[in-house]
Amino acid sequence: MNRIKIGWAEADITPESRVEICGQYYQRFSKGIHLSLGGSVLVLESDNCEQAVMISVDLAIFSREFLNELRDNLKDKLPDIDVSKIIMNATHTHSAPGVEKIIALTGRNGWSPDTEAMPFKDYRAFVIKRLTNAVIKAWNSKSYGGFANSFDFAVVGHCRRAGYTNGISEMYGDTSRDDFIGMEGNEDSTVEILFTFGEDEKPTGAVVNVACPSQVMEATYLISSDFMGEVRRLLKEKFGPDFCTLCQISSAGDQSPRDLARTRDDEFWCERGVKVIGKRIYEAVVSAYEKQKNKGQFETKFVHNVKEITLPKRKASYQEYIEALKNIEKLEKILPTEAAFKAFSAEVNKNEKIYGRPGPNDSKLHHFVLIKNNEAVVKRYKEQKDEPDFFMELHTIRLGNIVFVTNPFELFLDFGLQMKARSKAEQTFVIQLCCDYGRYLPTERAEAYGGHGGVIFNGIVDSDGGKKLVDETVAEINRIF
Repeated sequence: MNRIKIGWAEADITPESRVEICGQYYQRFSKGIHLSLGGSVLVLESDNCEQAVMISVDLAIFSREFLNELRDNLKDKLPDIDVSKIIMNATHTHSAPGVEKIIALTGRNGWSPDTEAMPFKDYRAFVIKRLTNAVIKAWNSKSYGGFANSFDFAVVGHCRRAGYTNGISEMYGDTSRDDFIGMEGNEDSTVEILFTFGEDEKPTGAVVNVACPSQVMEATYLISSDFMGEVRRLLKEKFGPDFCTLCQISSAGDQSPRDLARTRDDEFWCERGVKVIGKRIYEAVVSAYEKQKNKGQFETKFVHNVKEITLPKRKASYQEYIEALKNIEKLEKILPTEAAFKAFSAEVNKNEKIYGRPGPNDSKLHHFVLIKNNEAVVKRYKEQKDEPDFFMELHTIRLGNIVFVTNPFELFLDFGLQMKARSKAEQTFVIQLCCDYGRYLPTERAEAYGGHGGVIFNGIVDSDGGKKLVDETVAEINRIF
């Protein structure tokens, strides 16, 4: 058993000027700020020098290179820190700039340049500097404290892949169709929570983990940390301005904050929905706190293991390759890529002007998208022999009877549920989009049904690799319990 030192810090990473927003198939430049973007840092260090530096950022995604740039930036500034023990996750808001060059998911390097927008390199440097300072502050301010884990429930995420009698699923598919048979996957309303306390047993912060990306505002042109930013704001009102919240997204590659089967309320595409869902999570956190206050642990077992694992990339069969070549030829004859791209952009612009249309404003079944989907199959087939594997960091952090585990994917919910069910820990926090960006990792069912999120274009690792990820993760958890 060891005593634990705890340090917290926050950074404002809201851009200071107009920016290109990351996250959709179509280009967006910001037209204002709804909720500021944040970076939260939690430092844990035990008497025997075990460490964990946990960072959460209000970004859609970031690369492993971005995290390593931050790690390198901290090496000389904090000589006592083990930079391999720094993890970072994105809340997956679609209302923030990119810290990588925004290569539109359609395969374009953006559309129209905007000379007034902050270049992504400048924003990247800005975020690195702010996060560096926040980690230094958290590290230097750490002091002995305690923690208490808990959980509660809030309706946040719902499966966003609608299934039809033809054996096909569509993301955000129309559930009013006669051939709609149900949503493809599960939901998870659990809010996993870790509270931290000072030696005086006053709360200093919380880790809040939900199985849904922070994406109510995803189709708008406003900068926003979305419902996770609202949760942080409400918790500061409750516990005081120095209370910090680190937000994590559990496995949620097939989830969104919209109940497609039961509601068509536009509020879950705009500011009103942010407040509704933010309040739901806030109330779950407060309820959990009331059950755990004055129950903080001040001595515990603390282990942080880091392992590089290899997962097989999704392969394209020879038959899929030949069919993709034929499809591209047919599609190009109907409407060539350049013309299809212009039609796609025009359709998005038209849809955005339709009064009351919630979003998203692009069709994942558009002619241009079909071209890109087939091109991805051809590209994968040509590359898979020389590049068969995907490499990722797996972090396993034990704190008392709970565990945090990481993955870099938009991981479909079922994989996270498998990890939780098989874990020997009392409570398992699964953190997706952590330490890198591995794109979607769909279930076998999603691969069979196709649709956005289930096709080769959207992912690197297939469901077989997902099964290996679960086995590797569970083995690492159970090895330290």
